[in-house]
Amino acid sequence: MAWTRPSGRQAHELRPVRFERRFTRFAAGSVLAHCGETQVLCTVTVQPGVPKFLEGSGQGWLTAEYRMLPSATPQRQAREFMKLSGRTQEIQRLIGRSLRAALDMKALGERTLTVDADVLQADAGTRTTAITGGYVALCDAIAYLLSTGELEASPLRHQIAAVSVGLLHGEAFLDLDYPEDVAAEIDFNVVMTEELALIELQGTAEEGSFSRTQLNQLLDIAETGIGELLKLQQQALRSS
Repeated sequence: MAWTRPSGRQAHELRPVRFERRFTRFAAGSVLAHCGETQVLCTVTVQPGVPKFLEGSGQGWLTAEYRMLPSATPQRQAREFMKLSGRTQEIQRLIGRSLRAALDMKALGERTLTVDADVLQADAGTRTTAITGGYVALCDAIAYLLSTGELEASPLRHQIAAVSVGLLHGEAFLDLDYPEDVAAEIDFNVVMTEELALIELQGTAEEGSFSRTQLNQLLDIAETGIGELLKLQQQALRSS
């Protein structure tokens, strides 16, 4: 029996995606990223200096922090303070790795960019929304550094976007919402550049195993979705 999407979308169709830029006042870059019912506030702040392992290297650094507000899900989740869950640590490392791939760290110089991803509302895809929205916020932060003269040339070298894909009843689906994420036999998070080169591929079979053919199906549909997300990012960045 074929899977029927609760949203009525086609298998290859993204949820509605939009980016509200300059959402907060004080961050160098800030974007409220919407992906269907998922909403993630992505902000980028700039600080002089780098971690000790980079001091004196002339290279910059980008790190990320990820949190989910207590009311982001139907049942309240306790705030994470000093001890972060393994899930939170894994997600913020993924965001950091993905967005570091966008930058020439030598061109950034010895300063640190911190990307904060705060989930206001979760309907699956929070980490991919954080990466895709975080890139837009990162572009605005770099534009700010250029406009103030702190940077002479842009360190941006790649455009980055991410999407989830999954196999439900043997068929590949793009951009899973929560009911689909729970039901998927296989689900992946895929991060790519503007050249559709892979940065990261996170995936697992929830039941049993999967074949190389199924993996190729998932990557094909992920490429389609990321191509659309790249265009949406560009459109948002061109807007005033």
